[in-house]
Amino acid sequence: MDLDFVIARLPELIIRMREHLFLTGVSVGFAVLFGIPAGILIVKRKWLRTAVFSFAGIVQTVPSLAMLAILLTVTGRIGVVPAIISLVLYALLPIIQNTVTGFESVPASLLEASEGMGMTRAQKTRLVTIPIAMPVIIAGIKTSAVISVGIATLSAFIGAGGLGEFINRGLSLADNRLILLGAVPAALFALYVSFSITAFAWGRDPRKRRRIPILAGRSGVFVSMLPLLLLLLIAVGGALYDQGQTEEAGAVKIGSKNFTEQMILAEMMAQLIENGTELAVSRNLNLGGTMICHDAILSGAIDLYPEYTGTALLAILSSTTRPATAEGVYNLVEEEYREKFGLDWLSPFGFNNTYALAVREEDAAKRNWRTISDLSSAAGELRAGFTAEFSERPDGYPGLKKAYNLSFGKVVNLDPAIMYEAIREEQVDVITAFSTDSRIEGYNLVLLKDDKKYFPPYYAAPVIREQTLSRYPEIEAALAPIENLLDEETMRRLNFQVDQEKRQFAEVVREFLEAQGLGADK
Repeated sequence: MDLDFVIARLPELIIRMREHLFLTGVSVGFAVLFGIPAGILIVKRKWLRTAVFSFAGIVQTVPSLAMLAILLTVTGRIGVVPAIISLVLYALLPIIQNTVTGFESVPASLLEASEGMGMTRAQKTRLVTIPIAMPVIIAGIKTSAVISVGIATLSAFIGAGGLGEFINRGLSLADNRLILLGAVPAALFALYVSFSITAFAWGRDPRKRRRIPILAGRSGVFVSMLPLLLLLLIAVGGALYDQGQTEEAGAVKIGSKNFTEQMILAEMMAQLIENGTELAVSRNLNLGGTMICHDAILSGAIDLYPEYTGTALLAILSSTTRPATAEGVYNLVEEEYREKFGLDWLSPFGFNNTYALAVREEDAAKRNWRTISDLSSAAGELRAGFTAEFSERPDGYPGLKKAYNLSFGKVVNLDPAIMYEAIREEQVDVITAFSTDSRIEGYNLVLLKDDKKYFPPYYAAPVIREQTLSRYPEIEAALAPIENLLDEETMRRLNFQVDQEKRQFAEVVREFLEAQGLGADK
């Protein structure tokens, strides 16, 4: 990872660090607030202990991404709220467990002595049990904090920010520099959090402070708390600053799915609105798949995002009607979206990014594969690599399997970027591809003809909330230049600049719009 790359990304890195610190700090704080009292409550109540530990244990077994998706559905929101709830749930078990262990480690003789001195139960807990159990409790808090730093990187999946933004983008763009830009600071942050809590625990022990004469007094306690206080100041200050920026920032929230083309289209909409109106825009790019974005726009977490007509027809509307033309598909989804969801479809970008199956050029030539039907006889011996969304969507593998009587020997679910690497390295033989993806040529792949015309048209267009459009009608005029602005070749070229040349998508979009006379200075 070169220094120039880090310097160029430094302003955003600082923002993501603040977000990550806020997510971790708030979640661990709530976990302490709930976990320690819960641990104290169940020390003498064995029946309740079993229930609490069972619940906390079950939470630990739920995969982090699944938990975030569940909470996204339950709360109806993307961003910080479901992320913090998820992190609190994961942080509870070590704190509760160590609280119980700490209380049970207090010698019975001390408790008997405190009773002999006439202490009440509350006094025994406050003056005897908690001080003795505190080192064990703090160890549980440290474990929870370090775990939270790691899990918080996944919060970017639902638009909560943090260092995971770089990791998610790096995975989407197959850019190891971005992955390291998120992973290395997260690891260093975890080490610093661990050190801060260890220093705090050290400062509480007078015997350890006496080893350093200058810190033997009460000043030593304050000094040991400085690393934690620094984290607190950065978290609170950053949160207040970000809140001020959010309140100042405009009302238009734009989202996108988690692959290159979507981020380019969303950024294009954002820049056109910023260039053509007085509105400011907040970006929630690189969210999860289709349903994440759809749920987000229905709940009002985002105001608009780019969608594809074929995806809307089959994955969202589950329509059995298949219009014969691209215009017919667009008109159908436009009408259904307005009636069912209160969402409007604006003018399409102009290109059709349909699903396709891709194989290596040498395999296609050797085995004379030209159409999807040609795979049928050999499918049982082939390894297929699909995105998780394609494996489940009705317009994906389930429907394709029936339409072509196609059953691959092995199917694995892969991230889009990893999927292309897998077929190049001959780990899989067939992948699902997008017709505008620049990596098709870059990885020497061939798209097989959809000879049974299974896949519908997938024309991209902005989808916006009716409420947003009523409130800010100038958005429609700002986005009017989008109509037929992009064809397949142009979209493929923009994708190439981001995927293969490793350029920032905001820069690529800005350059393209300026070339079309749609830049900020138009």
